[in-house]
Amino acid sequence: MVLGWLAVTPAHALGAAEPGKEPVVDAGACLAASEAHDADKVITECNAVIDNGKAAKSDRINALIARASIFITRGETNRAIADYDIALQLDPALANIFNARGELHRKNGDRPKALADFAAALRLNPEHASARSNYHALALELERLGAQMAVAGRPSFNCATARRAVEKAICADPELANLDREIDASQARIVHAATRPAAIRALQREQDAFIARRNAAFGRPGYDLKRAMQDRLRRLNGADGR
Repeated sequence: MVLGWLAVTPAHALGAAEPGKEPVVDAGACLAASEAHDADKVITECNAVIDNGKAAKSDRINALIARASIFITRGETNRAIADYDIALQLDPALANIFNARGELHRKNGDRPKALADFAAALRLNPEHASARSNYHALALELERLGAQMAVAGRPSFNCATARRAVEKAICADPELANLDREIDASQARIVHAATRPAAIRALQREQDAFIARRNAAFGRPGYDLKRAMQDRLRRLNGADGR
């Protein structure tokens, strides 16, 4: 994550005014506090720069970035995002800040905004390695989530042809349906990983026995379908350490 990035303008230029004119605000104290990692002083000194309408734009941007870095270390991501918002309003060409804001949006769970920020950073700087890595990682995550949502609440079998009472119960309960699909996927994974035909046959017999017990016991007093399915999934996942 980009924290406290202060490369908008050289340090010696902070607070500089046009030749022949007195500086309207001294931003040097803000920068000094940031370089010293003095959080309280950053807030005080940088606030003065940010709130001064006569401060140079580059000084205000640097102050906003410095203050945002303090908010990030304090876990106040929304306040840091707000500072990055203002910095980008002042200069929409800051690829680093788009990337940094995207990381905060992702941390907050707002994936669409994060992806948009990473994309914006790449448009400004196609060679931005961090933005490229963030963009591709998040795009893959969204793809996986989309695939999971597409099958959420659906079991491994076709509910339209379900005949058994236990199958209809699974189809009617999204949680049971998800468990059934996960059991089927785990079974397929460990069978695929097995190398000996005898081991494959044993795995299939074990799964067939579970289905037979499930079908026979469903509806009987004391039988807990959800618990039985959870136990089966744990057993399958424990078979290969996953």
